[in-house]
Amino acid sequence: MPNPSSLIAGLDIGTSTIKVVVGERKGDGRLDVIGVGSSPSRGLRKGVVVNIESTVSAIGKAIAHAETMAGCEIHNVFATISGSHLRSQNSDGIVGIKGKEVSSVDIERVIEAAKAVAVPLDREILHVIPQEFVIDEQDGVKDPIGISGVRLEARVHIVTGAIASAQNLVKCANRCGLTVQDIVAAPLASGRAALSQEEQELGACLLDIGGGTTSIAVYHNGAIKFTSVLAVGGNHITNDIAAGLRTPLAAAERIKCEYGTAQASVVGRSETLEVPSVGGRTARVLSKSVLADIIEPRVSEVFGLIQRELVRAGCEDALTSGIVITGGTANLPGLTQVAEQVFNLPVRRGEPLGVAGLVDLVKGPEHAAAVGLVLHGASAGEGPRASSRPGRVGRAMGRVVGWFTEHF
Repeated sequence: MPNPSSLIAGLDIGTSTIKVVVGERKGDGRLDVIGVGSSPSRGLRKGVVVNIESTVSAIGKAIAHAETMAGCEIHNVFATISGSHLRSQNSDGIVGIKGKEVSSVDIERVIEAAKAVAVPLDREILHVIPQEFVIDEQDGVKDPIGISGVRLEARVHIVTGAIASAQNLVKCANRCGLTVQDIVAAPLASGRAALSQEEQELGACLLDIGGGTTSIAVYHNGAIKFTSVLAVGGNHITNDIAAGLRTPLAAAERIKCEYGTAQASVVGRSETLEVPSVGGRTARVLSKSVLADIIEPRVSEVFGLIQRELVRAGCEDALTSGIVITGGTANLPGLTQVAEQVFNLPVRRGEPLGVAGLVDLVKGPEHAAAVGLVLHGASAGEGPRASSRPGRVGRAMGRVVGWFTEHF
């Protein structure tokens, strides 16, 4: 049986599927995947919980599957949060260096100064992620501890989300007997697993296209520059198929997965498929090209919305290494080819990196967010990264401890 203290569980709460990945830290620093579980999700809409009971049931089933495979009990998880309520912004903070060189206390002070931004009462800060530090006008510093100087500046990326959405996710996990150690924005979790360090340095865009949402994360110079979530995803393609072929939603999802392609030009007119009808009517035989003609415009529209979002954020010129697509919709044939045509950039399907063990079970792009959560949990506390969601009491105590540390 695995040592409980070495276990890390990632709970990816998606619109269409709940996924759980259990990792075990080894003595040599390796992170092995030892358990995987999944369950269809029925209680979320566009990344937001709309039915507590259905979500709790789906989480419980996914956790049970992962526990059986891993041979352990799961009590603590790192969970994703998604939805169009997520917002991001970049901010700066400046403080004077108290000693002759930068200490961890100085870093905490400058990050606190950088995250002193106006946040509406119904929202809270989920992440404060340092991009770089500037010491006496010397920029590009990643780890400033020990460097001499007078003035320390931090440039950070702040992600905020709706308090109610985060509370509902935690409530669902708690009702399954789970303690949520941290909530991680879905685009950050996927980027952690699917992007290489070289891609993050040169500049890349991570697209996690799930069932109800599309998460966007832009990296440049090794740091996150922009995050966003759009309320469109693979379910919109399924809805179009159901309406266009006049078939039930369940049949439309099956047809999309088995016969769908985003490239209409590669489908022969003579290829056919059987389409179930609504209301018990006789099934029909249609050309596969009809299906492709429905899928391609919707895919192009989604990529057009993403491109508009990147242009609005001023990130379109920072994507030197291209675009990486994860999420369940990334498995749709022809998707990367259509993306290359829309963005005029190199595009690849992203698979989780940085883990060992049962890698065959998590090698698909749909597992990127769950694996990213495990990687996040394994490195929690390393370096000057701050993933901050300690709660109001924890924040108050943190300020008290910080005041005493600074003055005594």
